[in-house]
Amino acid sequence: MARIFITGSADGLGFLAARRLLALGHEVLFHARNAARAQKLRNKLTGPIELVTGDLSDMEQTIALANAVNKAGRFNVHIHNAGVYQANPRTILHVNTIAPYILTCLIHPPQRLIYLSSNMHLQGRFHSAQFEASPNQLTYSDSKFHMVLLAKAIARKWPAVFSNAVDPGWVPTKMGGSGAPDNLEKGYETQVWLATSSEPNAYVSGKYFHHLLERQAHPLTEATDLQEQFLELCKNYSGVKFPG
Repeated sequence: MARIFITGSADGLGFLAARRLLALGHEVLFHARNAARAQKLRNKLTGPIELVTGDLSDMEQTIALANAVNKAGRFNVHIHNAGVYQANPRTILHVNTIAPYILTCLIHPPQRLIYLSSNMHLQGRFHSAQFEASPNQLTYSDSKFHMVLLAKAIARKWPAVFSNAVDPGWVPTKMGGSGAPDNLEKGYETQVWLATSSEPNAYVSGKYFHHLLERQAHPLTEATDLQEQFLELCKNYSGVKFPG
């Protein structure tokens, strides 16, 4: 049995992945943005659950969330699922980019790290202006480019950890909309597989997956100088130093 922490697991793909993992016999630490969402989550499930709260758009709350996860013990897997799409650039930066960075730095390293990206990262860009106090040039696609950069940087720096990025596809969640064309189950099965599988194809690092298959990520995400620049910008913006 694995112990698995999933951000943004009160609803959407995070909730669906968590529910599947529970059904498979694993222990899941849920995360909700606030107490109200936490109560709605409890109402959707039978029996007690492990739960932490914290608004990922707020860096202080994100740091407190990392401390709460550490107090809950060590986890085999972290799934960085939380994300926003229709939001202002600063919120996108904090939730989609800075929060995963902070949590990665401050929570005890797991055996497996999974970062949700998107095929929209292929249209993403990366430059220092995205990390200014008012990052008006940042887009959702840029933030998902950041996630692939982070996954690949961790894979290079922490060889004992399997770190990968996942494109869940355009699926009919609240974020994706009811008209999204992809299969909803396929939107979370790759995360569940990477979190728990003993198949050789799951024991890889620095890869980008879509629907259980390894895919080609944006070539620039392989550039170690960009990875290092990204980590430095995240450190300067958040005040949280990358360990080691």
